[in-house]
Amino acid sequence: MKYFISFFLAVIPFVIFAQSPEIVQKPIIWNQERAQLSLDYLKNRHGLRQSDPVIQPKMIVVHWTANNSVNATFNTFNPVRLPGRPELTKASALNVSSQFVVDRDGTIYQFLPDTIFARHTIGLNYCAIGIENIGGRQHPLTDAQLKANEELIRYLSKKYAVEYVIGHHEYQRFKKTSWWKETDPKYMTSKDDPGDEFMNTLRGKLVDLKLRPLPQ
Repeated sequence: MKYFISFFLAVIPFVIFAQSPEIVQKPIIWNQERAQLSLDYLKNRHGLRQSDPVIQPKMIVVHWTANNSVNATFNTFNPVRLPGRPELTKASALNVSSQFVVDRDGTIYQFLPDTIFARHTIGLNYCAIGIENIGGRQHPLTDAQLKANEELIRYLSKKYAVEYVIGHHEYQRFKKTSWWKETDPKYMTSKDDPGDEFMNTLRGKLVDLKLRPLPQ
């Protein structure tokens, strides 16, 4: 199938230079099972029947990991099936993941290609690239991460028609809009990452991109 692309043949992380920023490739498992579970998620959760588990990025969702390690995040996302977490497994067995992860020193890792589907934000996965940041309430995100997020978002905005940059804690504001695609209106989780301060500062640095304001 088309989605078994050469990206996933690499077994050792390497660095690519595509203008800016520098991105370290660290691919999580992508196989037939993960591809099929992604297609099932698109159909069952988003109501979208597709032949390939890909997205057309229109939105970027910024997260934090609530841990303090890229390796811990990799080990969490790498399994194909979601271990435990019954509040999520009732919706799908597909594990959570994200296309990008930013370490505390600003190093950017890519876990999945930009346009490959990842489960990271209810109702919006079908159009959203996820950026995870190492940190959380006990480890506030750093200035280096802020700079890396800005650079990565600028880079992605040159490649795709990105309309929104949102924090994970802001995702429910889209529930009453045409962007929202979740077949179960009761399927919802409460999020507080990465917080208003980080997102307001980040969007303030991206004013020239003329992103759309969040729904009220």
